[in-house]
Amino acid sequence: MTFSSVVGQDAAWQEWLKALASERMHHAWLLAGSKGLGKGAFARAAATELVREGALEQWDSESHPDIHILEHLPANEDEAKKKADGKPYQSKRNISVDQVRGMIRRLSTKPTVGSRRAIVIDPADDLEKSAVNALLKALEEPPSGTFFLLVAHQPGRLLPTVRSRCRVLRFAPLSAESLNAVLLRDFPEAEVSLRGEAIAAAQGSPGVALAYVQHDLGKIYRAMNLILSEGDPEFRLRGMLADAMGARPSRDRQLAVLELARAVLAATLPSAASRQQSAVIEAHAALTRLSAQAPTYNFDSGLLILEIGGLLASAAALREAAHH
Repeated sequence: MTFSSVVGQDAAWQEWLKALASERMHHAWLLAGSKGLGKGAFARAAATELVREGALEQWDSESHPDIHILEHLPANEDEAKKKADGKPYQSKRNISVDQVRGMIRRLSTKPTVGSRRAIVIDPADDLEKSAVNALLKALEEPPSGTFFLLVAHQPGRLLPTVRSRCRVLRFAPLSAESLNAVLLRDFPEAEVSLRGEAIAAAQGSPGVALAYVQHDLGKIYRAMNLILSEGDPEFRLRGMLADAMGARPSRDRQLAVLELARAVLAATLPSAASRQQSAVIEAHAALTRLSAQAPTYNFDSGLLILEIGGLLASAAALREAAHH
């Protein structure tokens, strides 16, 4: 993984390179920003740059023996086989204490091929409580040459004692121009109108924009906005939303729709009446919880889309009440 695969985060990359060139490189970094901004890809590219030494440039983050990535493991052996075959797979809910302890055991030895070692935790938000406690010990007294990159969608979920030991690297939403560059890179055949819709819906998130095009979420996006603008007292618009979702959507499509709903609500907040804002915030928080659970729970797709529609309607209903 190289920085060329990360679009629109030049400022963060320059800050990282400046730190690498300094004599006193901080040992722990917190990559903070909304989900879908490319923090995970950045962390892997940053780790690759960190351990790069002379002729070792052929290594990447997935194969380098001195880059250790802690992420959600497959839920079971069957899901592990799917992952090995490059298929979508269901993952465990958290990054476990056993994963962290395994990483710590490896820290007792020196780096394999160079003088530096990188630990990427993606996302650190999902560490088990006991895993956080185990990690804290490593952060307090890291071995020489060991550097941590913690990806965090919601830094506030981490213990203050973890945050205080990290230098924060913040990730900003991408510009429309950068989002268009991402879409052109990954979906060069996409129509201009579809790219425009995706950029408008994404609220600066390349993850949302790419999923919008990949899963053709135009009908769902329009139904969501109708619910927010009109409410849905007769459940007609929620039926439209369910039809647009489809009878048997893939897990990736469900996750994409959840993230799109969060973006739609986030776009509503700045113009919301003061009495509506709390309802929008509550609905957004509920969608965030659903998004965290969705990768590891087998939700009924029909019930999930109705839940999403209901949360959107709850924000719209208060807006209507506020205007009367």
